[in-house]
Amino acid sequence: MLSVLSNCWALFLGMGLIMLGNGLQATLTGVRATMEGFGTTITGLIMSGYFLGLMAGCNIVPKMVGRVGHVRTFGALASLASTSILVQAVFVAPWIWWAMRFVTGFAYAGLFIVVESWINEAADNGNRGKLLSFYMLVSLGGMAGGQMLLNLSSPSGFELFVLVSLLVSLAVIPILLSTARAPKIDVLENVGVLQLYRVSPLGVFGMFVSGMSIGAFLGMGAVYATEIGLSVKDVSFFMSTLILGGFLFQYPLGWLSDYFGPRIVIIFSCTGGAIVSFIALYYTGEGLLFYAIVATVGGLAMPLYSLCGVYTNDYLTPTQMVAASGTLVLLSAIGASIGSPVTAFAMDIFGPQAFYGCIGVMLSSITVFALWRSTQRATVDTAEQGDFVVMTTIPLSVSLNPDVDLTAIEAADGDAKDIRSSFEELINDLENPENVTSSEEK
Repeated sequence: MLSVLSNCWALFLGMGLIMLGNGLQATLTGVRATMEGFGTTITGLIMSGYFLGLMAGCNIVPKMVGRVGHVRTFGALASLASTSILVQAVFVAPWIWWAMRFVTGFAYAGLFIVVESWINEAADNGNRGKLLSFYMLVSLGGMAGGQMLLNLSSPSGFELFVLVSLLVSLAVIPILLSTARAPKIDVLENVGVLQLYRVSPLGVFGMFVSGMSIGAFLGMGAVYATEIGLSVKDVSFFMSTLILGGFLFQYPLGWLSDYFGPRIVIIFSCTGGAIVSFIALYYTGEGLLFYAIVATVGGLAMPLYSLCGVYTNDYLTPTQMVAASGTLVLLSAIGASIGSPVTAFAMDIFGPQAFYGCIGVMLSSITVFALWRSTQRATVDTAEQGDFVVMTTIPLSVSLNPDVDLTAIEAADGDAKDIRSSFEELINDLENPENVTSSEEK
């Protein structure tokens, strides 16, 4: 593990800088849009552009990598991401900002795919889970740290936009100078949504709605905090607490998932998150209790991405997991692109507290659906279910799936050959019954 980290330090450093810029850019865009008077609904639509760009990038970028390679793709997309935030600083208009958020999402999808592919190439089945968990630590830690950079200058100026561009540009240096071997990327054939729904209705529904909650958190969290009168410093603390809550709850909920089964933990997490969200509707105070509520809501809602992924994989064969992963990522991205404008529209009508109301309704819907599904199909025995693997709450690469064990696929191929051999022997016995008789006599 340490040897792998020593070989991949440049990748993790570059990823940390990228996520610092990503965290700052998302919050900065929401705060500045509120200052410019764009309106809550328009701001929600602007923020949804990022997730639509992610969807486009996940489908297009792998083909780009296949044509020009990882290094050139990373350099081009990093330059694109660095430029898009500067356009926001120069042209302050809603439709331009939506277009730039789309471009940013497209570029970041490619950056994630390249870095994750590199890390996956360096890992093996013995350390892949630990390595991707460390990657998640760097990603969410960088994103949380990016919120604090909001305090370095006023969001009304251009300095923070330049800082985002600088961070993304600096991230190119360690990754392009990395000695790690660039991997080959496989463009996977996606499993259709309806096909996956027949296999795991709760996994599909939960992944879609958890994506909606992610879109609400990352798209409208800063807008909510600004509208309730928090200072820029407090807005940065609010968003950091929300993200760190999701990070801290990942492993405890994952451990419970391995012990009790993911469906039970999904019901528990969604029910608890919905209750706390509805309590937050009527809590207008500040201080420690305010941030405890924020951390709890984020902590119970954000790990749903991982829990729903694990639950779905419990009903898939090893060879199906790779193809299904792209569909799950796509579902989450679609949900995120919807969750932001829907929450914004509700906040426009009912006020800023509708932010928590929307989160509560989203989580409650998963609880109700999961309870209904529990009457339709028994849960997978804990001895047969897959191990929990931490997944980032931001839809990233469709090219990776740490749950796939190539030895399991080879074993499945071996079983198929054994079945075919037995079938051929049966046909031979039916055609030559004397062989069966002589065998019994022996």
